[in-house]
Amino acid sequence: MVPELEFERPINDLKTKINELKAFMEEKDIDLTAELKHLEERLKELEDETYENLQPWSRVQIARYQERPTTLDYIEHLFTDFIELHGDRLYGDDEAIVGGIAKYDGKPVTIIGHQRGKDTKENIRRNFGMPHPEGYRKALRLMKQAEKFHRPVITFIDTKGAYPGKEAEERGQSEAIARNLVELSGLSVPVICIVIGEGGSGGALALGIADRIHMLENSTYSVISPEGAAALLWKDASQAKLAAETMKITAPDLFALGIIDEIIPEVKGGAHRNMQKQAGAIDAVLKKSLDELLLLSSEELVSTRYEKFRKIGEYTFIKSSVSIAND
Repeated sequence: MVPELEFERPINDLKTKINELKAFMEEKDIDLTAELKHLEERLKELEDETYENLQPWSRVQIARYQERPTTLDYIEHLFTDFIELHGDRLYGDDEAIVGGIAKYDGKPVTIIGHQRGKDTKENIRRNFGMPHPEGYRKALRLMKQAEKFHRPVITFIDTKGAYPGKEAEERGQSEAIARNLVELSGLSVPVICIVIGEGGSGGALALGIADRIHMLENSTYSVISPEGAAALLWKDASQAKLAAETMKITAPDLFALGIIDEIIPEVKGGAHRNMQKQAGAIDAVLKKSLDELLLLSSEELVSTRYEKFRKIGEYTFIKSSVSIAND
């Protein structure tokens, strides 16, 4: 059974009442059209009020929703002739990251993305979308292959973070992530990143050094999860809702801060409500970005990417008013 999102409970309760009224009308053959119309109008008002004023914690819940479309879902709707490639040629294949070559609008591209499961069995197989070092090394292999054959790279971010287990550290988790950051920074082909769910810490950033960074409206991107931040700041992970409100992790916040380039609107209620329509919204943004980036030379791509990340964040020098008198 698909879990109910907390903030959607009033909407679902009203939908239940509408369905019960319809069933009652059919069973008793009673005309309650006026009452039904009133409830349906109230439902539309409630949906508009809820989804147009989503709070950060509500967006976190949508980003984590198990029915939310994954990387493989978007690959199926946006690309043709996809061939998945496996392994890092060093240790093994990490199913928390998928990647391969495909065609987009008739042009060859390389696609890399985090992959979660839709149920418990698949989540265990894909380690809940939390990659090991071999996942990042597989991604790096595909990035360098794309550079060799002059293919643009398109990445999809959707992870709580890199796997923090003992075996991941033993196999060089931090080095694998750092290597991806270095190599992506200097990649001579266009790189486009789309955050489709959760973007957690270095595990997300390892696929996120891009010429264009786009976020779905109800996705999140942060250095730590709200629960982790709450545990560190207040020693209480249950304060995650408060942390989400103060961390500036939503797409509107990050766009205002200049971290991302564009927000991709979602269908009302979240991307899971209409996969095809959501893919169409991503397609429009992806095509525009790719057309712009293909006009740039390799040198221009690297230099503008460098400047893009140099501009993130601000600092101010404050001149001290304290004077030191001479003896």
